Amino acid sequence: MIIPAIDLIEGHVVRLYQGDYEQKTEYKLNPVDVVKSYASEGAEILHIVDLTGAKDPNKRQIPLIKEMVATGLMMFQSGGGIRTKQDVRDLIDAGIDRVVIGSLAVSQQEIVAQWFVEFGAEKIVLALDVNIDEEGNKYVATHGWQEDSGVSIEDLINHYSKVGLKHVLCTDISKDGTLSGANNSLYKELVTQYPNIEWQASGGIGELNDIEALKPTKVQSVILGRALLEGKFTLAEAITCWQDE
Repeated sequence: MIIPAIDLIEGHVVRLYQGDYEQKTEYKLNPVDVVKSYASEGAEILHIVDLTGAKDPNKRQIPLIKEMVATGLMMFQSGGGIRTKQDVRDLIDAGIDRVVIGSLAVSQQEIVAQWFVEFGAEKIVLALDVNIDEEGNKYVATHGWQEDSGVSIEDLINHYSKVGLKHVLCTDISKDGTLSGANNSLYKELVTQYPNIEWQASGGIGELNDIEALKPTKVQSVILGRALLEGKFTLAEAITCWQDE
């Protein structure tokens, strides 16, 4: 499945380069109009990143997210600085189908595992952003990629598998926002190692050939952000490419 992504800061559609708030591109788009546009092209899920909420949970853009969800045009998953159970509940109450949890899933593993039990594994997506060293070790970064946790993606997968982990959005940090292609070998390895997980590949897609190149990895979904916003190709073209065997 192709999943378009939209990053929001104070109601504006933006993209960050390598997670850096200082390297921000703002697009003159209305978020609700983006939902309608993507739905018209065939999107079934939208990935929303609340970058304002990531910086300050008290400023989470819940009213805007509710407005987007109220279109009823697709499913929605959303995250950005999820720190408490109330944050999870607020998004679910706003109509979000899946809450995306990143840094806290690394630093507070027992707490997040309890949320899997309480809310259900289907309601949670782990967002695991990895740095890969020269030996091929895949360590998860936290706090907007500013810190390396020293925890491997395999350790986290094994931990959360005990509470029914179903959805993982995995980003190779070195690829994000570069439009230079995805890390296909990474996703092939992860899908092979953990076939029961629904994997979402994120980062690096710049042209339709990059989507085509991901198909042999058997990854279930592909997140598209900057490439769509900059018109490298349309969402409809991406969906056709992904479905065309």
